[in-house]
Amino acid sequence: MEVGFIGLGNMGLPMCKRLLSAEIQVKVFDLNQQAVSEATAQGANAAKSTVDCSTQVDVLFTSLPRPEHVRQVMTNDGALKSLKPGAIWVDLTTNRKELVIELAANAPRGVSVLDSPVTGAVDGARNGRLTLFVGGDKSSFDRVAPLLANLGKAIHCGSLGSGNVVKLVTNQLWFIAAAAIGEGFATGIANGVELNTLWGAIKDSVGDSFVVRHDAPSIFAGHYDPSFSLELCLKDLGLISELGQKVNAELPMTAAAISAFEVARDRYGASAAELHVAKRIEDDANISMRLEGDWTPPWEA
Repeated sequence: MEVGFIGLGNMGLPMCKRLLSAEIQVKVFDLNQQAVSEATAQGANAAKSTVDCSTQVDVLFTSLPRPEHVRQVMTNDGALKSLKPGAIWVDLTTNRKELVIELAANAPRGVSVLDSPVTGAVDGARNGRLTLFVGGDKSSFDRVAPLLANLGKAIHCGSLGSGNVVKLVTNQLWFIAAAAIGEGFATGIANGVELNTLWGAIKDSVGDSFVVRHDAPSIFAGHYDPSFSLELCLKDLGLISELGQKVNAELPMTAAAISAFEVARDRYGASAAELHVAKRIEDDANISMRLEGDWTPPWEA
């Protein structure tokens, strides 16, 4: 099975390397030539363009920052029309479900489309421990499942677009927790509890979460996890807000998370690391959440 892979960013490159380490033939394309060189050093073949990357492959993966980038690559740059009958396009981007459905409707006859956004951060991508939320035809899912197994656990979520709905719901809960954790740490510190004691207690309580275990060390280290930016957080929160418009009720926790991330972006800049949403509380309260320890950055784990 020949594979094409477009988009070798923070998540795309380690996912591509996982496929290469499984001795899968992969053609790659990215505007970042350093990323392409890293992939070819591990055995990938460099494509000259997105069309070259998508022509004659059995499966095409795309891993891009934003929905508009997916539209550019697949429609304006011609990758979608270049796919051969029988090929499957798997979009790993956290995307807008309506866009995936629209592009699938314009795919060449015989081409199948799956949306498969991922969760698990950069360390999950490097170590093959991602969770992939897949929407689309079950038979197409079954065909690509052996490939996806190299990246992590794949969950078939239903019809095309449902993968992105599930992914965005998981991000909805993640961002709410990320916006809240700084408040919890600050409340404990301000009332005389040592941060290390507080963190240990939270991990052994109903307050435990992925954010507590995976993200908190990035606060302690003071780098706030630059592998994901505030700009990308707010991109996803915008997509979450679109989904929320179909709920006939207010979603105050989501609205509060959006506001908190907007404050962080306006203060520290769009490219600042995601957990600056907690740093804003440190700065306002004039407290430190530094904690001594061997905090290996997640992207190096």
